[in-house]
Amino acid sequence: MNFKTIIEPFRIKSVESVKFTTRKERKDRLAEAGYNVFLLHGEDVLIDLLTDSGTGAMSAAQWGALMQGDETYAGSKSYYRFRDVVQDLTGFKHIIPTHQGRAAERILFHTVLRPGQIVPNNTHFDTTRANVEVEEAAAVDLVINEGRIPSLIHPFKGNVDIEKLERLLAEKGDRVPLVMVTVTNNSGGGQPVSLANLREVRRVCDKYRKPFFLDACRFAENAYFIKLREEGQSHRSPKEIAQEMFRLADGCTMSAKKDGLANIGGFLALNDDEEAQKARNLLILTEGFPTYGGLAGYDLEAIARGLEEVVEEPYLRYRIRSVEYLGEKLTEAGVPIIQPTGGHAVYIDARATLPHIPPLQYPGVSLINALYVEAGVRAVEIGTLMFGLHPDGTESPGAMDLVRLAIPRRVYTQSHIDFVAEAVLEVFRHREEFGGYRILEAPKMLRHFTARLAPLPVAVESGRA
Repeated sequence: MNFKTIIEPFRIKSVESVKFTTRKERKDRLAEAGYNVFLLHGEDVLIDLLTDSGTGAMSAAQWGALMQGDETYAGSKSYYRFRDVVQDLTGFKHIIPTHQGRAAERILFHTVLRPGQIVPNNTHFDTTRANVEVEEAAAVDLVINEGRIPSLIHPFKGNVDIEKLERLLAEKGDRVPLVMVTVTNNSGGGQPVSLANLREVRRVCDKYRKPFFLDACRFAENAYFIKLREEGQSHRSPKEIAQEMFRLADGCTMSAKKDGLANIGGFLALNDDEEAQKARNLLILTEGFPTYGGLAGYDLEAIARGLEEVVEEPYLRYRIRSVEYLGEKLTEAGVPIIQPTGGHAVYIDARATLPHIPPLQYPGVSLINALYVEAGVRAVEIGTLMFGLHPDGTESPGAMDLVRLAIPRRVYTQSHIDFVAEAVLEVFRHREEFGGYRILEAPKMLRHFTARLAPLPVAVESGRA
């Protein structure tokens, strides 16, 4: 049907009430949280766009699958159902369940990395980078130059710069144990990677005999972008494209809290027998027996069903178009965002929005705090607070300062998204009134989760209560 209105490809059977707060209450809650929205109570948030990870709504079929969960400690039939679905999708030989994606990252990198080594990626996200750096290795980002220009239109801004990758492997290949590509590229605006680019990464990895891994959290969204944007792919199903993506790689890490459509869970998948055995040994130490990996049997059932649903084209069409819808509303009003919109979120360019706030005063934090105070909408900073602190203790501006509006899967309706757009535009109208922030206390790693901050003086007072 050729209609313009987006409709959700599902019916709603259950609802959850949300709490409305006053502007004063939100200002007080934010101050109590040290001006860090991660430290707010969830019930004090009206529309929560902090993350799309584990925050989605499960389908009736997934809830039904939970009732079939087999909680046998070893050899659960729910594990074999999960394993078979993952193997059908990915083709990998060894499927190792974990309680979430960062656990898979931890096991992989602790198993293969040594101090002084290098892991290239298009762009590492926060936990991926931290799990590399905790092993005293270097996380190197090699996204194409177009991926660092927010306003530039390019169909695959998540692509790896093949020339830079080949140069790195030629000059420092002895220090590179594996190559990784994140699909879609979260830190760069949820931007996809083309199938042609993945094939080129495979070619270079073969040339230099390096294993190739995917950070596959949003593989289905990436596959659908390939179908929409890449020449010669429009006739293929998202599942067929995803299967080729996985078969180009030697393994992957996966957070099933994203494109697994589940509230918890993940996995590490590999083909190498020896590395898989090392990973399972560490899994037993830190997560659990290899057939449950820190998950209940009912979680394994929910993930298995979710991985089947996520590659259905009606769902992906709705998912990508609903995010695009919000991006169009903001762009029409002049709000600078990452162009084109990504698969799971709209990313506001905080530096362009608040040019009077320097990166080391965290313009992204200023913008998300203003959005919360204005409307009770919670977003997240992807910028200097998240990525500006280096392992040696120095700080520099992040590659970009962004505010991510991450849309949970199957949770909010179009009227919720219209409200978010209205809130962002109200904040945008008053953007010159906002000041920067300074850090009062923060850990040395992943500081954005628990840092406490304080506002810096604002040159213009808004006078609004």
